Amino acid sequence: MSYRPAPTRAAVLVASVLAVDALFHLYWTTGATWPAAGEASLSQAVLGADVPFTPPVLIPLVALLLTGAATVLARLRHPRQLLFLLGTSAVAAGLSLRALAGIYWLFAKESGTAFHWLNLALYTPLCAVLALAALRVARWRQETESLEDAPHAAHAG
Repeated sequence: MSYRPAPTRAAVLVASVLAVDALFHLYWTTGATWPAAGEASLSQAVLGADVPFTPPVLIPLVALLLTGAATVLARLRHPRQLLFLLGTSAVAAGLSLRALAGIYWLFAKESGTAFHWLNLALYTPLCAVLALAALRVARWRQETESLEDAPHAAHAG
């Protein structure tokens, strides 16, 4: 069997961006609105809609982002665990859906807003790249066999 190295860079990229996003959302649970002037402008820039940036809304999102980051990294350490395969696939699917929604929003939402430009230049391309990276991690299979996995391989031949 051929050896395919683990997609470590792809996993670290996805996990790092998800963790940084989680840290931003955790920061916003304090009531701070940086880099925006206030909660309304932050909500419009990040989501293109008026959504409260309160702990009951943000903490579940922080937990989801950190769980996704940990799951993608765990896939590298435990490539045969179905849970981590499914979890990493779910991360890839979620990022794909966000990228597709971002493409739709480019045409459906008002142009010229902060959200429009952030979605065009940052959110959608980043989600597309991360979706591909997460998919690469999800599709990776450890193709080397150890002697424990193939006890008869040493005697074949």
